Amino acid sequence: MTIAKTAAPRMPRACLPVALALFLSLPAAGPAAAADGALPPPPKRGEIPPDALGRDRNGDELAVSQFKGKVLIVTFWASWCGPCRRELPILGKVQQAVGREHLDVVAINYKEDRDAFNRVIRANPAVKLTYVQDTRGRISDTYGVKTVPHMFIVGPDGRVAHVHNGYSPDMLDGFVKEMLALLPPEVLARPPGS
Repeated sequence: MTIAKTAAPRMPRACLPVALALFLSLPAAGPAAAADGALPPPPKRGEIPPDALGRDRNGDELAVSQFKGKVLIVTFWASWCGPCRRELPILGKVQQAVGREHLDVVAINYKEDRDAFNRVIRANPAVKLTYVQDTRGRISDTYGVKTVPHMFIVGPDGRVAHVHNGYSPDMLDGFVKEMLALLPPEVLARPPGS
């Protein structure tokens, strides 16, 4: 018995550009999207967070790895979020008190347009944080962020030390203690305001 071999049907040449265009329009699978379109889980304590933090207001690319050796606070916020608007000035005071030698706060705006982003910054000129706009949610998606405020405290070793999702006045005391515990002893021994 012989089995006849049949050739696979060939696509007419005229259809190739259409097929190629359809293939290229498919969404690329990346670290931010699972097969079902769901976000990855947020990084947990002890894990290394996604490195890319986007561009700051000067256009400079930021990455978690460039802050290694310091405490890094990555917080996601939005202009419509009252708790976020209360949290940013507190983070600004912490940043100012500790100094950028040992601490950096990167405040990533969650999926808003430039006008909303800039309105908050202009309304808080004394809050000197490193601001990033994430209009399309690329950074927040890689971090698995679905709600704001959402804060990740990254230790000097580059690993997530603490995660805070949401806001409450009670949380602030805990956050400050957690952050202080990650700083070198010489920073804690300095007189206030130095």
